[in-house]
Amino acid sequence: MWKNAEEAVIVLRTRGGNMKKTNIVLGIVAAAVMLSSCSKGNETGVTTQTGTVVNETDTSQSVETEQPGDDKNIRNMVPSLTDFVPDEMYAAADRWPSCDDTALAAVMKKAEAGEKVVVACIGGSITQGTISNGSRDKDVAARKPYADIFFEWWSDTFPDTEFEFINAGIGGTDSYLGVHRVQKDVLDYEPDLVLVEFSVNDEDSLFYKKTYDNLVRKILKSDSDPAVMLLYMGQTNGATAQGNHVFVGFNYKLPMLSYTSMINDMMSQGVYTAAELSGDEVHPSALGHAMTGEILWKYLNNVYENVDSFGEPEKFDIAAVMKESYSDADIIDSSDADVTDMGSFEKKRICTQFPYGWECTEGEGGLEIRAEFMNLGVLYFATIDGRSGQYDIYVDGEYAGTINADFSGGWGNAIKANQVYTSDEPAEHTVTIKKSPDSTGDLFDLLGLLVS
Repeated sequence: MWKNAEEAVIVLRTRGGNMKKTNIVLGIVAAAVMLSSCSKGNETGVTTQTGTVVNETDTSQSVETEQPGDDKNIRNMVPSLTDFVPDEMYAAADRWPSCDDTALAAVMKKAEAGEKVVVACIGGSITQGTISNGSRDKDVAARKPYADIFFEWWSDTFPDTEFEFINAGIGGTDSYLGVHRVQKDVLDYEPDLVLVEFSVNDEDSLFYKKTYDNLVRKILKSDSDPAVMLLYMGQTNGATAQGNHVFVGFNYKLPMLSYTSMINDMMSQGVYTAAELSGDEVHPSALGHAMTGEILWKYLNNVYENVDSFGEPEKFDIAAVMKESYSDADIIDSSDADVTDMGSFEKKRICTQFPYGWECTEGEGGLEIRAEFMNLGVLYFATIDGRSGQYDIYVDGEYAGTINADFSGGWGNAIKANQVYTSDEPAEHTVTIKKSPDSTGDLFDLLGLLVS
C-alpha cells in the first residue's frame, strides 16, 4: 500500500488503436464510504471522435481497512467521487440480485496482485463521451463522461497496477455494428473486463435482441475469458432497449446496472428533472454522466469489499438466448476486400473510425466485391449536406435492398449500418453497389461490408 503520493503510468487506447500515457497522481487520506445492494459474495466460491480517454484523475480519499486477524482484508477502499445518488435511488439501478460477480471479482484480484489489467467499454455516443448541457451541470465539479469515471475506479483503487483502458464507443452505432467490430476494437487487446452499453441505440426488436445476445456471447467466449458488465442507458423520454437486454443479462447471470430505471424513479419522485439529466433527451448531461459513473463506482466498491468471498470463475458455458448468426461477424473494407470491379468508386479515407473505405462522387457506381457470407450488411457514411444519395445493393445480380445515405435534416453526419441480405447457409457471393436510377444525390461513402 502506498504511504505517500506516487505516480502510476496508465496506457489509454481509443477505438482505432490510438494510445496515450498519463501520469496519475494519487494520495491517501483517511475516509471510506460503502454501500451494499444485491449479494456480492458467493458461497462457492475498457481522444478521438471514437472515444474519450481519461487524461486526469482527481486526488481521491482512501483509507486502509483491516479485519482483525485477516491480512487479506487490507483494502484501499476509495469512496465515490460524487454523491448525487441517494441509497434508495441506487437500489433502483442495482436491482438484480441474481447476478454473478465471480468473474468481476477475479479481475479485482488480478489488479490487487499487481498484474496488468485491460478494461474496455464498447457502446454508442454516450460511451464515446458525448455530454449534453443540463440545468444543474454547475453542481458537477468535473465535466467527465461516465467511461472516464469507470476507468478511474480502477486506477484509484489499484494505484500501483498497470492498466490499459480502451474506449470503443462510436456515436450513433448499435449492437449490430458492435458485434461486427468488437473483435478488432476490443477483443484483439485481450481484455480482462468489458462493459457493454447499447440500450439507447438498439431498438426493442427481435433483431436487436439477437445482435445484442451475439455480441455479449462473442465477448464471453473470447480467448481472454473476460468478465462482462452490462449498462442499461435510456433517454429521458423513456426510450430504451433495456427490456431485451435484461433478458440476455439474466440468461448469462451478468452484473447489470440500469441508469434508465434509476432516472425514471428519480423523475417520477421529483428528485431530478429531465432538463437536469439531459439537454437533448438522449445524451446525459454532466450530472447524468456523473450519476452513471457513481452507480458504477458503488457497484464495484460493493464487490471489492467482499472480494475474498468469491472463488474462481468457471469457463463460460451457457446456452445462447438467440441463434448465433453473428458469431464470426467481421467487416470487409478496402484494405482486404476481393474487388473484381471498381466501377466509378475510388478508395477513400472517409472517417477516422473506419478509414479504409470507398467513395463514389459521379457515375453509376458499379463496385463489385466477392465475399463469403450468410448475412450481409452495408456500413456507410450518411451526410446532412444533401449531396449523398440512394444506392442499390445486389447479391449475385439479385436486388437485395437500397441504402439511403441522405441524412438531410438529421442531427449530423453519421456512421450507419443496415443489414440487406440473409440466408440459411454461407456461400461465395458477388456484391454489386449501384446508384439508384432516381437517386437524389451522387455521393456515396462506403465504409465496408458487414459479413457473417
